[in-house]
Amino acid sequence: MAMFKDGNHLWQSTCDVFEDEHLPGTVALWTGIYACQGCNQEIASNEGEPLPPPDHHHHASPESIRWKLIVYADQRPKQGAPR
Repeated sequence: MAMFKDGNHLWQSTCDVFEDEHLPGTVALWTGIYACQGCNQEIASNEGEPLPPPDHHHHASPESIRWKLIVYADQRPKQGAPR
């Protein structure tokens, strides 16, 4: 589970982008921390780069690997981050 020390650097969002699940190897739409929905392993990924492939870590069922954005890293503070 992602951790933080200072809550002043985070704010809660209700944006739908945090509900989307992404297949392994697809291009990340947002820079941030993604969690595997099959095992909760977390990775950091940059916008425009592929999410880890199915063989990134072991799963009994590779079909269960779906990545979900859990923390968005705002690199464009003056341009609309997902809210």
